[in-house]
Amino acid sequence: MSQQCFICAKARQIGRQSRHKRGVAGKQWAKRAQKTVKVFKPNLHPATINGVQMLLCMKCLKRIKKEQADLEEKKAVTA
Repeated sequence: MSQQCFICAKARQIGRQSRHKRGVAGKQWAKRAQKTVKVFKPNLHPATINGVQMLLCMKCLKRIKKEQADLEEKKAVTA
């Protein structure tokens, strides 16, 4: 299974992470810190919707749960 959301295709992103340290004398930068590569992963959760197992990011999962709750509320009001 790939590490991406089934609905919005949100996947991992690569960025840069840098640390800076102040020097001792004169409170100036001792030297510029090296930038390291960092991987940002999406917040994926397994979910079963209509009998289909899939990985969804939390944003899509919350949206689907809200839509289902709204549909149930409308059914209860009309009944």
